[in-house]
Amino acid sequence: MNFDILKPAVQDFITKNLNTDVVKLLLSKPQFKGVTQKELAEQIQCKKKSQTKLPTWFNTIGIYYPKKINIEQTSSEITAAYKANLVSGESLIDLTGGFGVDSYYFAKRIKKVTHCEVDEKLSKIVAQNYLQLNVKNIDTIAKNGLEVLKQSPYQFDYIYIDPSRRDSVKGKVFKLTDYHPNVPEHLNELFAKTNTVLIKTAPLLDISLGISELIWVAEIHIVAVKNEVKELLFLLKKHNQEKPIIKTVNIVGEHTNEFSFYLNDEKNAKVSYAMPKKYLFEPNAAILKSGGFKTISEKFKLDKLAEHSHLYTANSVQNFPGRVFEVVDTIPFQKKNLKKLGFKKANITTRNFPLSVAEIRKISKIKDGGIDYLFFTTIEDKLYCISTKKVV
Repeated sequence: MNFDILKPAVQDFITKNLNTDVVKLLLSKPQFKGVTQKELAEQIQCKKKSQTKLPTWFNTIGIYYPKKINIEQTSSEITAAYKANLVSGESLIDLTGGFGVDSYYFAKRIKKVTHCEVDEKLSKIVAQNYLQLNVKNIDTIAKNGLEVLKQSPYQFDYIYIDPSRRDSVKGKVFKLTDYHPNVPEHLNELFAKTNTVLIKTAPLLDISLGISELIWVAEIHIVAVKNEVKELLFLLKKHNQEKPIIKTVNIVGEHTNEFSFYLNDEKNAKVSYAMPKKYLFEPNAAILKSGGFKTISEKFKLDKLAEHSHLYTANSVQNFPGRVFEVVDTIPFQKKNLKKLGFKKANITTRNFPLSVAEIRKISKIKDGGIDYLFFTTIEDKLYCISTKKVV
């Protein structure tokens, strides 16, 4: 860690040059004694990346930024704040602390937080930043979190772990047993020190696989931001015997759409099918990830277009966790029919359809944009185009 980066003149340069050409900066002569152009460029790039993802850090004077990959891998403030609402009490240990965003938000709800980070340089950066952020109830330890946990004489109200989804040999991995650390392998050690474990995983993880690889799963939170799934959270409670509840969340600005169900609800839900009626309903990304396709149909009294379309219809509008469209027309999918619609621009979505959006655009010559929304899907083994206007 180069403390010369924190000098006022250097910090002022970083702040004023967020939009500078980094390549030119790297090739130019050193600006400051004790600070390389590479270090300056890295600080500028990371601060700029933090502007929307980490506004608290971005707007705080004297923040030291780590490698770009650490910023890319860290939770956003939006998702960290959501996680913090899942915990409360006296103590929490974050076994894979990283840049410390999650720990920062946990510390707003927990009296004492322990941040563990095996990368000594990153741990020092986090500790320095906590000073700038005026955080006083987080201990930073530059060691492997599992080793810290084993050696600790204390019990914790919560253990939080965000294992790495990359393997040096396999690249990206998709099973919890391939994450680092291997969480399922260490569950006994974790529950020896707590009654509650919160695990963050990649959005691509199969939920059923996660449940089968873990034990005592009480809750699964699917967190989307602006209709993009960012995190899966598995909340484990010692000796839990209840069926896990799946909670879907889509955060858009100040608004949060939530929808929850139990796996048994989905198995037992009754679904009716129909051709498009007056309105078309598209669930948000968190619900689509959850697999609650029948439950949402039953709860909101919507007909499903087809078993695998995951589009719904009704004759009245209601408060729905997703997008709502007014149906203008439903036509069989044929090139000549698309031309008759007369669209030069439209937003295109496919659901259970053999062609991609790009292929449809190539055939139809319809460009992206405009106020019209076209859904291409399969209903009763026939291909259709549903022309709509957005309501919500």
